[in-house]
Amino acid sequence: MPIGSITRGTTGTNRLRRVDRWIAAHPVLRRADDPLVVDLGYGASATTPLELHQRLRKVRPDVEVVGIEIDPERVRLASLSARPGVSFRLGGFEVPLDGGRRPAVIRALNVLRQYDESQVDASWRLMTSRLQPGGVLVEGTCNEVGRVASWVDVTEAGPQTFTVALHLASLEAPSVVAERLPKALIHRNVPGERVHDLLVDLDRQWAIAAPLSVYGPVQRWIATVEGLRAAGWPVRHGRTRWRLGELTLPWSAVAPRP
Repeated sequence: MPIGSITRGTTGTNRLRRVDRWIAAHPVLRRADDPLVVDLGYGASATTPLELHQRLRKVRPDVEVVGIEIDPERVRLASLSARPGVSFRLGGFEVPLDGGRRPAVIRALNVLRQYDESQVDASWRLMTSRLQPGGVLVEGTCNEVGRVASWVDVTEAGPQTFTVALHLASLEAPSVVAERLPKALIHRNVPGERVHDLLVDLDRQWAIAAPLSVYGPVQRWIATVEGLRAAGWPVRHGRTRWRLGELTLPWSAVAPRP
């Protein structure tokens, strides 16, 4: 039997573009011998698996996307949109695939958000146990139009990085992501927790960089991230990724305190 619960199934065109862009640039996808990607819990329509395939094939023309849903009716409807490189099947966190194949990447967006925090670790462990050696689970949350998102890269060794991705042109304050943190962090945005400290410092740096807004939101964001790094946060990557409204840190920088 599929492992998991039927979620609300909310989906929408272009909603997951930020995480798709992250996966397209991910070394795991680019070096995979078998570039199989699973869209776990794609929701009430085939939209997000189809978009994912369209974006990833630009960097891996041989990519294959399998959409997995726990609701049989959603699978039936999505299968009407199947095409070469994109297929659909019934399943849950056990990630059932034919022939013993294992995905290089599992994308699970807006799935665990509807579970209890106590269920996160077990779900992570189950999904990552289905990955290819060196594979990655990208698990997180975004808002309804995809302008605010965050996710965690998880391997069999555990969570590795935490990423925030924001639409800079409409951004009032970076802490807006507090409402769209992954389930493992969303209830930890309280004083004394690392992720709370991060969001406080992020807003502070955004305010300090306000004079640069005359040059556009991208320059303000780059200055914000540089300020965060100067304040001691172990920020990853460089301006190429920051310009996209991204901020990535090691998981240890935001991990819940015991």
